[in-house]
Amino acid sequence: MKAINKEGRVTPDFITSLKPNEVFVFGSNLAGMHGGGAARIAHLYFGAVMGNGDGIQGQSYAIPTMQGGVDTIRPYVDKFIAYAKLHPDQHFLVTRIGCGIAGFSPDEIAPLFAKAAEVENISLPEDFWEEM
Repeated sequence: MKAINKEGRVTPDFITSLKPNEVFVFGSNLAGMHGGGAARIAHLYFGAVMGNGDGIQGQSYAIPTMQGGVDTIRPYVDKFIAYAKLHPDQHFLVTRIGCGIAGFSPDEIAPLFAKAAEVENISLPEDFWEEM
């Protein structure tokens, strides 16, 4: 297995501002009701749009996590990773998606991001790195 360098790629626990090239990646629901957790922060500060629960919006990127089990999240994570690869000029700060209101644990969600470990413009939470 290829060694992965996480140096400089750990998402801060609290994000209150972004550089112009940074994107706040958060867990959402398909209806795009950004009322709590990181989704609320994304809506208040980083351009997440009410009614849009998937994809890029403003300086944020929504990944739906509330529609079922972990397997229902995987296609959205894969779509996000593909998007990040197409936008190497941006740096994506993945929050602990699915580990708050959605009720999943890092050991359930982190494996979904295994391919993200090889994408240099994606940062992940420390506990996601620990699970991979």
